[in-house]
Amino acid sequence: MPEHGAHSLYHVRQERLAQAILAAGLDALVLNPSPSLTYLTGLHFHLMERPVVAFFTAGDKPQIVLPELETGKTSNLPYPLESHAYGEDPQTWGSSFGQAMSALKLNKDARIGVEPRWLRVLELRLLEYAAPRALFTSAEDLIAELRMAKDQAEIAAMRQAVHIAQNALQATLPTIKIGMTERELASELTLQLLRSGADSNLPFTPIVCAGSNSANPHAVPGERPLQTGEMLIIDWGASHQDYLSDLTRTFAVGEITPEFANIASVVLESNAAGREAAAPGVPAGLVDNATRKVIENAGYGQYFIHRTGHGLGMEEHEEPYIRGDNTQLLSPGMTFTIEPGIYLPGRGGVRIEDDIVITESGSESLSNLPRELKVVG
Repeated sequence: MPEHGAHSLYHVRQERLAQAILAAGLDALVLNPSPSLTYLTGLHFHLMERPVVAFFTAGDKPQIVLPELETGKTSNLPYPLESHAYGEDPQTWGSSFGQAMSALKLNKDARIGVEPRWLRVLELRLLEYAAPRALFTSAEDLIAELRMAKDQAEIAAMRQAVHIAQNALQATLPTIKIGMTERELASELTLQLLRSGADSNLPFTPIVCAGSNSANPHAVPGERPLQTGEMLIIDWGASHQDYLSDLTRTFAVGEITPEFANIASVVLESNAAGREAAAPGVPAGLVDNATRKVIENAGYGQYFIHRTGHGLGMEEHEEPYIRGDNTQLLSPGMTFTIEPGIYLPGRGGVRIEDDIVITESGSESLSNLPRELKVVG
């Protein structure tokens, strides 16, 4: 995120967290390196063999346990933070965790929230060592509520991530040739993403899958060469200032069968129905129902084998999840994907994915690349 206004940005976020901790009946929240830690502090650490854990309460300044070699990152922060650094001897880690607990006056029966999708057993065992009677409980919903509605700066970063991704694909398409492999095409797209300005930590390795491989939504690009008459799915994204894009377009490699041309039209209509249904006050499940109805009416319901979409922001997959049973009401600032697909086992598939933000009156697609089937090769 931009440095301008950083003090108010992280102060406001930590104040909101403090209120959420109180409302949830927690004594503290602990986070190891994750997008949530960066969201609250602006700090970037990677998961490694040396643990890093930050501690937040409703009334005290945050504490952080970290290796000595990382302490430079905590200098000159725009908010107070107390560090407990340790050296190379793993036997000293436990005492550093104990110091952080003591500084926050967390008693033995404290209720401490954690982020289950990120907290490892390594850090959990050290926390249990420092507070053996504490109750460690999921704070997943609390964190989701903090991060789901994006502010204008976050949306601007995502908009730029989409712009970068779209430029990269447009630069890649002219290079597609019959006989090139999925892996070669994925490599070219990765290069173009970096040339277009994406941060080096891409959200994921581009998914490039053709022919029968395109019937697998999460196929891994391989050495299979592109052949005439195949469907080609490209699922890719970019990173910009900690925020991500995630897009999919489907192409025809040469002339395809009338059935797959029809399937592409059905998925196009389904994608449009989902974008039309997305609005403030609408349950997330209704958006899934809207896309699914189009595909079911066309007779391909059994081949739409995943949810319509997922939240998007600092993580590739986050709340809200756009699935049929989700009663979460959409509200302004929520960002997510709409990506219906049809996959015929052993034959091929079609998926069209856009990045959506809920506005005060409806929704906006941050992505605008043509969705209609295009012939390549």
